[in-house]
Amino acid sequence: MRKVLGGREKVKVAVAQTAPVFMDKGQTLEKACRTIKEAGGNGAELIAFPEAFIPGYPAYYTVGYETPPHDWTDFMIALQDNSVVIPGDDTEMLAEAARAADIHVVIGCNELDDRKGSRTVYNSLLFISREGEVLGRHRKLMPTYTERIYWGQGDGSDITAYDTDIGRIGGLVCWENHMVLARAAMVYSGQDFHIAVWPGNWKRGDEKLLAAEIEDPGAGCTVQSLIRVHAFESGAFVLSACGYLDDDDFPEKWHYVRDGNHINYDWARGGSSIVNPAGRYLFSPNFEKDAILYADCYANQIKAVKAVFDSLGHYSRWDVVKLLIDREKQEPMTEKPVEPWISSKKIKRISEEYEVPEEKLGAIAEELRKFFR
Repeated sequence: MRKVLGGREKVKVAVAQTAPVFMDKGQTLEKACRTIKEAGGNGAELIAFPEAFIPGYPAYYTVGYETPPHDWTDFMIALQDNSVVIPGDDTEMLAEAARAADIHVVIGCNELDDRKGSRTVYNSLLFISREGEVLGRHRKLMPTYTERIYWGQGDGSDITAYDTDIGRIGGLVCWENHMVLARAAMVYSGQDFHIAVWPGNWKRGDEKLLAAEIEDPGAGCTVQSLIRVHAFESGAFVLSACGYLDDDDFPEKWHYVRDGNHINYDWARGGSSIVNPAGRYLFSPNFEKDAILYADCYANQIKAVKAVFDSLGHYSRWDVVKLLIDREKQEPMTEKPVEPWISSKKIKRISEEYEVPEEKLGAIAEELRKFFR
């Protein structure tokens, strides 16, 4: 029987609400490592960072057909150059920080495709264990709205939760959490901790489509209601990590982007929180920059909720509804196996019938095959 929270009575967790150094992977990695060290030093055993933290959420910049070609090209090249390759030197740097701080790390990043010849970037969650092992990654299945300018689509091969000494850890990126069946897949993974990452906390704006929602975070933004429902439905703790970005987080190189007409990061004002399996806040939505949110997660809180509503047990009807997940990794090319000219079974039968060695018959069959190509 799998033990709740790995058999522990409680686990201290953390959510990092801090800003990247926008489009600067090196400085953002250093900042991440400092934050990991601080959280580990304060006793946290799991820390979550916001969506696309490394090197920042590119879709604040709403590039498109009206964007000057030179500006667009520079930005898109920089996005590739500042994205993370998994595994690689960047993940090793994070892994070493996790190992030194003795803490599990889940961090949002722009991930450069590892397929040979591809330069596609994915919106990914990277999972690293406290032992410094890359547990895996999850690529966002469906980039939202203008995000499709920047990111490719993930597949079902990495919809999973990872076993650790503190329990099963899984997560989804932004509006993936609104994809009912994808979220159900995470519920059915039996996770103890669900990491939900976002680029901010928003409402529908008057002048721009998105504006900051900080006065009444439960009124406009879907994040808060969603994570509380998911916590109860899955019987898991939810670590909700929201992005933050200020004017001074842009290096001078990117001031033309910051000061241009095609960018909106006003709503990147945090809103991170931590929710228990009953859907109650352990740490209410926070809007402070460079804050680390902490909470103690108790195993008995999972057990108490599961006693009432167990989505993997007594409150399921698998005979009525089931979930089908295609876990095959999608590739642009597959090798079609070469069908044998004559099967080995047929060669063996002919060999026995005419008393001719199988090796000789095989050689003859290959010679004959050349005439029918």
